[in-house]
Amino acid sequence: MTSRVALEEKIDLGRYDERFYAIVGRGDENIKYFSKVFDVRIVPRGTELIIKGEDEKVRKFVSFLKAVMLRLERERLTAREVREYAKDFLEKAEGHENIPEEEEEIILVTHRRRAIVPKTNTQKRYVKAIKDNDVIFGVGPAGTGKTYLAMAMALAHLKEQKVNKIILTRPAVEAGEKLGFLPGTIAEKVDPYLRPLYDALYDMVDYDKAMYMLERNIIEIAPLAFMRGRTLNDAFIILDEAQNATKEQMKMFLTRIGFGSKVVVTGDITQIDLPKKEHSGLVEALRVLEGVPGIEFVWFSQDDVVRHPIVARIIEAYETHERSSDKAEEEEAQEGLAQGEG
Repeated sequence: MTSRVALEEKIDLGRYDERFYAIVGRGDENIKYFSKVFDVRIVPRGTELIIKGEDEKVRKFVSFLKAVMLRLERERLTAREVREYAKDFLEKAEGHENIPEEEEEIILVTHRRRAIVPKTNTQKRYVKAIKDNDVIFGVGPAGTGKTYLAMAMALAHLKEQKVNKIILTRPAVEAGEKLGFLPGTIAEKVDPYLRPLYDALYDMVDYDKAMYMLERNIIEIAPLAFMRGRTLNDAFIILDEAQNATKEQMKMFLTRIGFGSKVVVTGDITQIDLPKKEHSGLVEALRVLEGVPGIEFVWFSQDDVVRHPIVARIIEAYETHERSSDKAEEEEAQEGLAQGEG
């Protein structure tokens, strides 16, 4: 019988800063979570954590702490993201006697020296799918990193000279409200629709470099309608908000793909803003292209939301409400049918 050796370790988290609060959480919520999942006793004392428990379990938690502290030196994480990282760490460590400190795959380092890495298991599958396939569909709710990670992968491909240019496009569809007449050139008229793509670009590349690439057409941002009649070779192409592309637009876009190109299509099929008479090209593509070699679908859920934690709760609340509404409508329809037969 293997003896269980008691062990006590002390880890100093440094100082009361953003990194410290990301590890311990609000009201020490992460400490309670870590105690449960790692099965150790954790006593916070100032900026120091005292860890007590069985030898192997204490060493496993200390390995995790060192790994997450190393990661926090490279990027910002929320307390929730640290918990997700702990879950991933335990899944990977399971069955291994020696727990190596996890090396995160860095997609890109931004001009602010922040490393962009996939944070959830789905995001990791998504990044791998982009590497391994010609056409990738990332489908799921807002805040799951679909467009942001695609942008990071596009810039990485450009930096490594795997492509000659990046093309970012999305349908110019209003999200439930009429904007009316917009003055200016065509580019100025469609600019508000493309603003989220600019925001992601400027978050990763400094403004002067981004403007240089835009002016030289190394990075092109255009509405989906401008893709008609083109053949796109040696390019990394991202179609964002694809749920708002019509069936005709989606087919037109997918048949623009040229040699040496990679396409990422992102969208949320619960947020379709097309007129009711129009059918979403993304919904149709998910049915038509299933099983086609070289095309992969990655589905995100609210568990992959990496924005403020409340975003995941909002998405879950809406999904629960929609499910109950659908059920109520179905019951009402069945009741009406029964009354008609009677």
